[in-house]
Amino acid sequence: MSREELASAGDRLASAAEEASGDARETLSDLADQLDRLAEADHGPDHGRLARIEAKLDDVQTTESDDVAVAIDAALDDIHAYRETIEGV
Repeated sequence: MSREELASAGDRLASAAEEASGDARETLSDLADQLDRLAEADHGPDHGRLARIEAKLDDVQTTESDDVAVAIDAALDDIHAYRETIEGV
């Protein structure tokens, strides 16, 4: 199963982290790293793991500039696209 969506989301968040401020920069950078690792792992993440990542992104998105918020929204779209490919909830 392809996890290109997770890699794309990680790339988008890494770019957003460069423009983010304070704690948001660190959070986005950490989430980008997590998504990169998940994209390369032997087994993909489950819905719960991705939901936790989405919740963190939602929190950051409300506090950042429009450019960062747009990048986060695009990353969330990638994550949602990946979640549609996994069974469960």
